Amino acid sequence: MKLDNSVSAIVTGGASGLGGATVQALRALGVKVAIFDFNEKTGEAAAKETGALFCKVNVTDDATVEAGFAAARKANGQERILVNCAGTGNAFKTAGRNKETGEIKSFPISEFDRIIQINLIGTFRCIAKSAAGMLTLPPTAEGDRGVIVNTGSVAAQDGQMGQAAYAASKGGIVGMTLPIARDLSGEGIRVNTILPGIFNTPLMNGAPQNVKDALAASVPFPKRLGNPEEYASLALEMMRNGYFNGETVRLDGSIRMAPR
Repeated sequence: MKLDNSVSAIVTGGASGLGGATVQALRALGVKVAIFDFNEKTGEAAAKETGALFCKVNVTDDATVEAGFAAARKANGQERILVNCAGTGNAFKTAGRNKETGEIKSFPISEFDRIIQINLIGTFRCIAKSAAGMLTLPPTAEGDRGVIVNTGSVAAQDGQMGQAAYAASKGGIVGMTLPIARDLSGEGIRVNTILPGIFNTPLMNGAPQNVKDALAASVPFPKRLGNPEEYASLALEMMRNGYFNGETVRLDGSIRMAPR
């Protein structure tokens, strides 16, 4: 797909981090972009900086998702590109014992459900809504009606202790990538997923420097955290390359996560 001002895109979680870098990369090519994000302050700032449109969207809520798509399409036209970066995580063992009191607790089901709702169902909600809109478009000269890029995690394949919910949500994204690509193949809509490793995002910036240094040292090569721009570069390749379809690709410096 040609990336220029003739096409529009929606990036969920586009106010910062991986999504923010993707917004910047698309805008640098002239693509019209709408940022879907729950954080109004950072979303408005990112939109002002890049010339994108900000839509306050909670991907777990049908009403705000519907409103976001309506606003984006009114301003920029029907999107041919959707990038799903909205997501979050938590850390609870399936069951564990308090070392001091001996009290036994299990993973709070409400927390498990919250992560699945945001990361997995939120991603699918936006895919289904976007794909339905893409079906209204004529195909490009290459036969493309649209392209969807999802964000999983290496935790989908080697989740660490405490990541049962997070790994399940990201594993679900991996599991649905090929079936969705097959569902939409007859309509010229491609679907791929990126599995980032340890990236230098705002969430990671809150960690102590010694923690970040240890994480960087655990990456085989290059021994550093990934840069959001590297995620954006791969996302753009998935958009441009018409033979890239139904794939899940790790972007991780060849790291394989240890149990903890």
